Amino acid sequence: MKKNLITILVHNRPGVLSHIASLVTRRGYNVESIAAGPTEDHSVTRITLVVTGDKATVEQVVKQFQKLIDVISVDILEYEDALTGELALITLKAGAGRRARVVSLAHLLGFRLIDILADQITIQVAGSARDVDTVVAALAPYTIIAMARTGLVALPRHNDAAE
Repeated sequence: MKKNLITILVHNRPGVLSHIASLVTRRGYNVESIAAGPTEDHSVTRITLVVTGDKATVEQVVKQFQKLIDVISVDILEYEDALTGELALITLKAGAGRRARVVSLAHLLGFRLIDILADQITIQVAGSARDVDTVVAALAPYTIIAMARTGLVALPRHNDAAE
């Protein structure tokens, strides 16, 4: 099944995200990630969903989103036509003997060390989902104690509103 990237602009009101999530759940979609946050206009929220499904099914759910009263617009984005980003916080088991290797990886792969304790390090990774996956794979030799990922956020590469 294909992964589909859907961005939805909604009025920033209580319960809107819940309505979007329940519509997706009722349709039986597997939501790989969901991220929401205010836009440049604080009365509008952008919701980015990554869902799995065929084209016809995704088009049907888009039509359902468009019927919701608080929805302003809905777009299906192709990954190659979108600007995407994700943030991850990862805590690793890394005593003094392994710390230098983690610092070297940070310089090589471009992640930030944000907390260092005696036996663990927490890092921050920002970039595309592929960038985050690359860092996670590079950290495979270390024990990951905890990880939190934001989910994908996306904008169309070409924004007609900018003209």
